[in-house]
Amino acid sequence: MAASPTPRPNPAESALQALSLPRPLAIAYSGGADSTVLLHAATQRWPGQVHAVHVHHGLQAAADDFERHCVAVCEALGIPLHVVRVDARHAPGDSPEDSARRARYGALAQAAREHGLHAVLLAQHADDQVETLLLALSRGAGLPGLAAMPARFERHGMHFERPLLAVPGVALRTWLRDASVSFIDDPSNADTAFTRNRIRHQLLPALEQAFPQFRETFARSARHAAQAQELLAALAAQDLLGMDGAPAVAPLRELPRARQANLLRHWLRMAHGAAASAAQLEELLDQVAACATRGHRIRIKVADGTIERIGDRLAYSPSV
Repeated sequence: MAASPTPRPNPAESALQALSLPRPLAIAYSGGADSTVLLHAATQRWPGQVHAVHVHHGLQAAADDFERHCVAVCEALGIPLHVVRVDARHAPGDSPEDSARRARYGALAQAAREHGLHAVLLAQHADDQVETLLLALSRGAGLPGLAAMPARFERHGMHFERPLLAVPGVALRTWLRDASVSFIDDPSNADTAFTRNRIRHQLLPALEQAFPQFRETFARSARHAAQAQELLAALAAQDLLGMDGAPAVAPLRELPRARQANLLRHWLRMAHGAAASAAQLEELLDQVAACATRGHRIRIKVADGTIERIGDRLAYSPSV
Protein backbone atom coordinates (compact mmCIF):
# COMPACT_ATOMS: atom_id res chain seq x y z
CA MET A 1 0.00 0.00 0.00
CA ALA A 2 1.33 3.41 -0.97
CA ALA A 3 2.11 5.76 1.89
CA SER A 4 -0.22 8.70 2.37
CA PRO A 5 1.32 11.95 1.11
CA THR A 6 2.76 14.17 3.81
CA PRO A 7 0.36 17.09 4.38
CA ARG A 8 1.70 20.46 3.33
CA PRO A 9 2.60 22.69 6.28
CA ASN A 10 0.31 25.61 6.84
CA PRO A 11 2.03 28.50 4.96
CA ALA A 12 1.16 30.89 7.78
CA GLU A 13 3.10 28.90 10.38
CA SER A 14 6.56 30.09 9.34
CA ALA A 15 5.33 33.69 9.22
CA LEU A 16 4.11 33.42 12.82
CA GLN A 17 7.38 31.91 14.03
CA ALA A 18 9.06 35.30 13.66
CA LEU A 19 6.46 37.08 15.80
CA SER A 20 7.03 37.82 19.45
CA LEU A 21 3.86 39.34 20.84
CA PRO A 22 2.28 39.66 24.28
CA ARG A 23 -0.57 37.20 24.71
CA PRO A 24 -3.42 36.40 24.69
CA LEU A 25 -4.11 37.86 21.26
CA ALA A 26 -6.89 38.03 18.71
CA ILE A 27 -7.31 36.90 15.12
CA ALA A 28 -9.60 39.06 12.98
CA TYR A 29 -11.72 36.19 11.69
CA SER A 30 -14.17 36.76 8.84
CA GLY A 31 -14.59 33.08 8.03
CA GLY A 32 -12.96 33.66 4.64
CA ALA A 33 -9.99 31.76 3.22
CA ASP A 34 -7.18 33.99 4.45
CA SER A 35 -8.32 34.48 8.03
CA THR A 36 -9.14 30.76 8.26
CA VAL A 37 -5.54 29.83 7.43
CA LEU A 38 -4.25 32.40 9.93
CA LEU A 39 -6.62 31.18 12.65
CA HIS A 40 -5.52 27.55 12.26
CA ALA A 41 -1.83 28.51 12.28
CA ALA A 42 -2.21 30.74 15.34
CA THR A 43 -4.03 28.09 17.37
CA GLN A 44 -1.16 25.71 16.62
CA ARG A 45 1.49 28.31 17.43
CA TRP A 46 -0.08 29.58 20.67
CA PRO A 47 -2.49 26.95 22.01
CA GLY A 48 -4.92 28.32 24.58
CA GLN A 49 -3.80 31.91 23.97
CA VAL A 50 -5.79 32.81 20.86
CA HIS A 51 -9.24 34.38 20.56
CA ALA A 52 -11.17 35.09 17.37
CA VAL A 53 -13.08 38.32 16.73
CA HIS A 54 -15.73 38.34 14.01
CA VAL A 55 -17.11 41.68 12.82
CA HIS A 56 -20.71 41.43 11.63
CA HIS A 57 -21.15 44.33 9.20
CA GLY A 58 -24.76 43.56 8.34
CA LEU A 59 -24.09 44.67 4.76
CA GLN A 60 -25.01 41.36 3.11
CA ALA A 61 -27.98 39.04 3.42
CA ALA A 62 -25.54 36.20 4.12
CA ALA A 63 -23.92 37.96 7.10
CA ASP A 64 -25.80 35.82 9.62
CA ASP A 65 -24.64 32.68 7.79
CA PHE A 66 -21.06 33.94 8.01
CA GLU A 67 -21.45 34.33 11.75
CA ARG A 68 -22.88 30.84 12.17
CA HIS A 69 -19.96 29.38 10.22
CA CYS A 70 -17.45 31.22 12.44
CA VAL A 71 -19.21 30.01 15.59
CA ALA A 72 -19.05 26.39 14.40
CA VAL A 73 -15.37 26.59 13.43
CA CYS A 74 -14.31 28.18 16.71
CA GLU A 75 -16.28 25.63 18.72
CA ALA A 76 -14.52 22.85 16.81
CA LEU A 77 -11.12 24.44 17.46
CA GLY A 78 -11.98 25.12 21.10
CA ILE A 79 -11.19 28.84 20.98
CA PRO A 80 -13.29 31.79 22.21
CA LEU A 81 -15.15 33.77 19.56
CA HIS A 82 -16.32 37.34 20.09
CA VAL A 83 -18.87 38.66 17.58
CA VAL A 84 -19.15 42.43 17.21
CA ARG A 85 -21.96 44.05 15.24
CA VAL A 86 -21.24 47.39 13.59
CA ASP A 87 -23.10 49.90 11.48
CA ALA A 88 -20.87 50.14 8.41
CA ARG A 89 -23.21 52.20 6.25
CA HIS A 90 -21.32 55.00 4.54
CA ALA A 91 -22.13 58.69 4.57
CA PRO A 92 -22.85 60.51 1.29
CA GLY A 93 -19.61 61.02 -0.62
CA ASP A 94 -17.75 58.45 1.49
CA SER A 95 -16.32 55.22 0.08
CA PRO A 96 -18.31 52.13 1.19
CA GLU A 97 -15.04 50.19 1.46
CA ASP A 98 -13.34 52.90 3.54
CA SER A 99 -16.38 53.21 5.82
CA ALA A 100 -16.52 49.45 6.39
CA ARG A 101 -12.77 49.33 7.06
CA ARG A 102 -12.91 52.12 9.67
CA ALA A 103 -15.83 50.41 11.41
CA ARG A 104 -13.99 47.09 11.36
CA TYR A 105 -10.77 48.39 12.91
CA GLY A 106 -12.66 50.22 15.63
CA ALA A 107 -14.69 47.12 16.45
CA LEU A 108 -11.63 44.84 16.47
CA ALA A 109 -9.72 47.15 18.81
CA GLN A 110 -12.67 47.57 21.17
CA ALA A 111 -13.36 43.81 21.36
CA ALA A 112 -9.68 43.06 21.99
CA ARG A 113 -9.49 45.59 24.82
CA GLU A 114 -12.71 44.36 26.42
CA HIS A 115 -11.41 40.79 26.56
CA GLY A 116 -7.89 41.58 27.73
CA LEU A 117 -6.20 40.81 24.40
CA HIS A 118 -2.94 42.56 23.59
CA ALA A 119 -2.77 42.46 19.78
CA VAL A 120 -4.91 41.77 16.73
CA LEU A 121 -3.56 39.74 13.81
CA LEU A 122 -4.91 40.51 10.32
CA ALA A 123 -4.78 38.10 7.37
CA GLN A 124 -3.92 40.39 4.46
CA HIS A 125 -1.37 38.65 2.23
CA ALA A 126 1.04 39.42 -0.63
CA ASP A 127 -1.69 39.75 -3.27
CA ASP A 128 -3.61 42.17 -1.03
CA GLN A 129 -0.45 44.24 -0.70
CA VAL A 130 -0.04 44.43 -4.49
CA GLU A 131 -3.72 45.40 -4.88
CA THR A 132 -3.27 48.19 -2.32
CA LEU A 133 -0.20 49.52 -4.12
CA LEU A 134 -1.94 49.45 -7.51
CA LEU A 135 -4.98 51.22 -6.05
CA ALA A 136 -2.67 53.92 -4.68
CA LEU A 137 -1.00 54.32 -8.08
CA SER A 138 -4.37 54.57 -9.81
CA ARG A 139 -5.31 57.46 -7.48
CA GLY A 140 -2.05 59.34 -7.88
CA ALA A 141 -1.12 58.78 -4.25
CA GLY A 142 1.99 60.12 -2.56
CA LEU A 143 4.48 58.17 -0.48
CA PRO A 144 2.03 57.22 2.32
CA GLY A 145 -0.18 55.51 -0.26
CA LEU A 146 2.70 53.93 -2.17
CA ALA A 147 4.00 52.46 1.09
CA ALA A 148 0.83 50.31 0.96
CA MET A 149 -0.05 48.37 4.11
CA PRO A 150 2.38 48.39 7.04
CA ALA A 151 3.24 45.07 8.64
CA ARG A 152 2.42 46.53 12.05
CA PHE A 153 0.62 49.63 13.30
CA GLU A 154 -1.30 51.10 16.22
CA ARG A 155 -4.92 52.18 15.93
CA HIS A 156 -7.61 52.94 18.53
CA GLY A 157 -5.08 52.13 21.24
CA MET A 158 -4.49 48.59 19.94
CA HIS A 159 -1.50 46.92 18.28
CA PHE A 160 -2.23 45.33 14.88
CA GLU A 161 0.01 42.92 12.94
CA ARG A 162 -0.14 41.65 9.34
CA PRO A 163 2.14 38.60 9.41
CA LEU A 164 1.17 37.22 5.96
CA LEU A 165 2.25 40.10 3.71
CA ALA A 166 4.99 37.94 2.13
CA VAL A 167 2.69 34.93 1.57
CA PRO A 168 0.94 34.63 -1.85
CA GLY A 169 -2.81 34.17 -1.74
CA VAL A 170 -2.62 31.00 -3.84
CA ALA A 171 -0.48 29.32 -1.16
CA LEU A 172 -3.22 29.92 1.42
CA ARG A 173 -5.98 28.51 -0.77
CA THR A 174 -3.85 25.53 -1.80
CA TRP A 175 -3.38 24.60 1.85
CA LEU A 176 -7.10 24.91 2.56
CA ARG A 177 -7.89 22.63 -0.37
CA ASP A 178 -5.25 20.04 0.48
CA ALA A 179 -6.20 20.05 4.16
CA SER A 180 -9.95 19.93 3.36
CA VAL A 181 -10.59 22.91 5.63
CA SER A 182 -13.88 24.70 5.02
CA PHE A 183 -14.18 28.45 4.66
CA ILE A 184 -16.63 31.09 3.41
CA ASP A 185 -16.25 32.21 -0.18
CA ASP A 186 -17.76 35.69 0.01
CA PRO A 187 -19.70 36.27 -3.25
CA SER A 188 -18.89 40.00 -3.15
CA ASN A 189 -15.25 39.13 -3.88
CA ALA A 190 -16.27 38.28 -7.45
CA ASP A 191 -18.09 41.57 -8.04
CA THR A 192 -15.91 43.54 -10.48
CA ALA A 193 -17.92 46.68 -9.80
CA PHE A 194 -15.36 47.14 -7.01
CA THR A 195 -11.99 48.42 -8.22
CA ARG A 196 -10.04 46.09 -5.95
CA ASN A 197 -11.85 43.08 -7.40
CA ARG A 198 -11.10 44.22 -10.96
CA ILE A 199 -7.43 44.39 -10.03
CA ARG A 200 -7.59 40.92 -8.46
CA HIS A 201 -9.39 39.17 -11.30
CA GLN A 202 -8.14 41.05 -14.35
CA LEU A 203 -4.82 42.75 -13.60
CA LEU A 204 -3.01 40.31 -11.28
CA PRO A 205 -3.23 37.39 -13.76
CA ALA A 206 -1.69 39.61 -16.46
CA LEU A 207 1.09 40.67 -14.07
CA GLU A 208 1.70 37.03 -13.17
CA GLN A 209 2.25 36.24 -16.83
CA ALA A 210 4.42 39.28 -17.61
CA PHE A 211 6.37 39.57 -14.33
CA PRO A 212 6.26 36.30 -12.33
CA GLN A 213 8.16 37.89 -9.42
CA PHE A 214 5.86 40.90 -9.18
CA ARG A 215 4.74 40.20 -5.60
CA GLU A 216 8.29 40.39 -4.29
CA THR A 217 9.37 43.35 -6.42
CA PHE A 218 6.23 45.39 -5.74
CA ALA A 219 6.58 44.68 -2.02
CA ARG A 220 10.18 45.89 -2.19
CA SER A 221 9.04 49.14 -3.79
CA ALA A 222 6.42 49.58 -1.07
CA ARG A 223 9.11 49.09 1.59
CA HIS A 224 11.32 51.71 -0.08
CA ALA A 225 8.38 54.13 -0.10
CA ALA A 226 7.69 53.38 3.57
CA GLN A 227 11.33 54.08 4.50
CA ALA A 228 11.28 57.38 2.60
CA GLN A 229 8.01 58.31 4.29
CA GLU A 230 9.54 57.61 7.71
CA LEU A 231 12.31 60.10 6.94
CA LEU A 232 9.80 62.72 5.78
CA ALA A 233 7.71 62.17 8.90
CA ALA A 234 10.79 62.61 11.10
CA LEU A 235 11.65 65.84 9.28
CA ALA A 236 8.09 67.15 9.66
CA ALA A 237 8.07 66.29 13.37
CA GLN A 238 11.35 68.17 13.79
CA ASP A 239 9.99 71.20 11.94
CA LEU A 240 6.81 71.16 14.02
CA LEU A 241 8.79 70.87 17.24
CA GLY A 242 10.45 74.17 16.36
CA MET A 243 6.96 75.70 16.14
CA ASP A 244 5.79 74.22 19.45
CA GLY A 245 3.64 71.58 17.77
CA ALA A 246 1.38 73.68 15.52
CA PRO A 247 2.18 75.45 12.23
CA ALA A 248 3.20 79.07 12.80
CA VAL A 249 2.81 81.23 9.71
CA ALA A 250 6.09 83.17 9.78
CA PRO A 251 8.51 80.23 10.26
CA LEU A 252 6.38 78.10 7.91
CA ARG A 253 6.85 80.69 5.14
CA GLU A 254 10.64 80.47 5.58
CA LEU A 255 10.65 76.81 4.56
CA PRO A 256 10.77 75.63 0.93
CA ARG A 257 7.30 74.90 -0.47
CA ALA A 258 7.83 71.11 -0.55
CA ARG A 259 8.91 71.16 3.10
CA GLN A 260 5.85 73.26 4.00
CA ALA A 261 3.65 70.65 2.31
CA ASN A 262 5.38 67.84 4.18
CA LEU A 263 4.90 69.61 7.53
CA LEU A 264 1.22 70.40 6.87
CA ARG A 265 0.40 66.84 5.74
CA HIS A 266 2.11 65.43 8.82
CA TRP A 267 0.37 67.88 11.18
CA LEU A 268 -3.05 67.13 9.73
CA ARG A 269 -2.53 63.37 9.83
CA MET A 270 -0.95 63.08 13.28
CA ALA A 271 -2.82 65.81 15.18
CA HIS A 272 -6.22 65.59 13.51
CA GLY A 273 -6.46 62.31 11.59
CA ALA A 274 -7.20 64.30 8.42
CA ALA A 275 -5.75 64.26 4.91
CA ALA A 276 -5.90 67.13 2.45
CA SER A 277 -6.46 66.44 -1.23
CA ALA A 278 -3.73 67.57 -3.61
CA ALA A 279 -5.87 70.53 -4.72
CA GLN A 280 -6.67 71.56 -1.13
CA LEU A 281 -3.01 71.40 -0.12
CA GLU A 282 -1.91 73.46 -3.13
CA GLU A 283 -4.52 76.12 -2.31
CA LEU A 284 -3.41 76.18 1.32
CA LEU A 285 0.23 76.60 0.28
CA ASP A 286 -0.77 79.45 -2.04
CA GLN A 287 -2.59 81.16 0.82
CA VAL A 288 0.42 80.73 3.11
CA ALA A 289 2.66 82.23 0.40
CA ALA A 290 0.31 85.23 0.12
CA CYS A 291 0.12 85.67 3.90
CA ALA A 292 2.60 88.57 4.12
CA THR A 293 0.82 90.59 6.85
CA ARG A 294 -0.59 89.80 10.28
CA GLY A 295 -4.05 90.75 9.09
CA HIS A 296 -4.08 88.36 6.16
CA ARG A 297 -6.80 85.74 6.69
CA ILE A 298 -6.52 82.06 5.83
CA ARG A 299 -9.61 79.90 5.71
CA ILE A 300 -9.87 76.75 3.60
CA LYS A 301 -11.88 73.54 3.71
CA VAL A 302 -9.67 70.48 4.20
CA ALA A 303 -11.00 66.94 4.49
CA ASP A 304 -14.01 67.11 6.85
CA GLY A 305 -13.01 70.37 8.50
CA THR A 306 -11.53 73.81 8.06
CA ILE A 307 -8.05 75.28 8.42
CA GLU A 308 -7.90 78.92 9.40
CA ARG A 309 -5.39 81.40 10.71
CA ILE A 310 -5.79 82.29 14.37
CA GLY A 311 -3.25 84.84 15.44
CA ASP A 312 0.11 83.74 14.09
CA ARG A 313 -0.80 80.05 13.80
CA LEU A 314 -2.90 77.68 11.70
CA ALA A 315 -5.68 75.76 13.42
CA TYR A 316 -7.85 72.90 12.19
CA SER A 317 -11.52 72.62 13.19
CA PRO A 318 -13.44 69.46 12.23
CA SER A 319 -16.96 69.94 10.91
CA VAL A 320 -19.66 69.44 13.53
